[in-house]
Amino acid sequence: MNIAAWFAKNTRAVIALVVVVAVLAVFGKSIPIWSGCTAALDRCADIVAIGVFQGMIVALVALGYTLVYGILQLINFANGSVFMLGSVGALFGVEIFGLTKDTPATTVILAFAVILPVTMLLTAGLNAGIERVAYRPLRRAPTLATLISAIGMDFILQNVGQVLIGPSPVSLPSLLPTTNIITEPFVIKVSHVFVTAITVPLLIGLMWFVQATRQGKAMRATAQDREAAGLMGIDVNRTISLTFLLAGALAGGAGVIVALYNGSAWWQYGFSYGLLAFTAAVFGGIGNLLGAAVGGIFLGVLISLNAFYVDPRWQDVVVFGILVVVLVFRPTGLFAAKQSERA
Repeated sequence: MNIAAWFAKNTRAVIALVVVVAVLAVFGKSIPIWSGCTAALDRCADIVAIGVFQGMIVALVALGYTLVYGILQLINFANGSVFMLGSVGALFGVEIFGLTKDTPATTVILAFAVILPVTMLLTAGLNAGIERVAYRPLRRAPTLATLISAIGMDFILQNVGQVLIGPSPVSLPSLLPTTNIITEPFVIKVSHVFVTAITVPLLIGLMWFVQATRQGKAMRATAQDREAAGLMGIDVNRTISLTFLLAGALAGGAGVIVALYNGSAWWQYGFSYGLLAFTAAVFGGIGNLLGAAVGGIFLGVLISLNAFYVDPRWQDVVVFGILVVVLVFRPTGLFAAKQSERA
């Protein structure tokens, strides 16, 4: 495609870009985020890096939403509270092992080599149990009934979290060193490496599992057409249970990470992170694994930039404002998965 043809095809995008550049050139000094970036350009890389690491946590939870939706066309609102219980599991693990800020790093690593998989197993079982008790009996019921059941399970788990740790945030000891590993061109701390070392293998492992394994193919077939998959010999109930197991494990792992990264556990984590994860899944194209991961990281960067350059109180306005804009121009999300027609 030659240049003239490209411009002809993307005329609106080019005009919009020219308008944005012209507005920034004329009024840039009066726009907080633009003046902030130009006045403190050296901090932009740091802020973006922090957002990427926060976004990885959101991406893990978002993958749980998009996995379940891809197969059942169901928004599992309880997934956020399962994530919250993962942070509670991290808190209990720290107390059981008696970890403090003075505990040697080797002991902390060994303790979390136990805490992380145990918490993921527990949250995976919990999520699968929710599917068996609250969703499976309603599988042929109207969509609204299943949605109300999901919201009800979310409220139940929130109250369980309050009973377990109380209504206020509970602090964990500072177990992750605050030292910098890299200082140029942006700062990377030990806590960032911790988040990356757990999150990236989980993200890659899940995508490999869904694309390359027999059970992953069964999940994709069930998402395409449950009835046809059953006729081809796929155990649909077992496949759906496996999907909830994976979603619960990812949510629990993310809960452990956020408890260590933020140094606290709180029953309201389920609502705040769950809402962000749901937004990321919709933004990327719910039902698409890559879209959920990219959407989570994008939201993390967006929140980080907003908190530094604008005002943290505008977080929801900025996030959902951009989400609305994206959905207006691309309702199925940026990485829309092809949806099969269902009767």
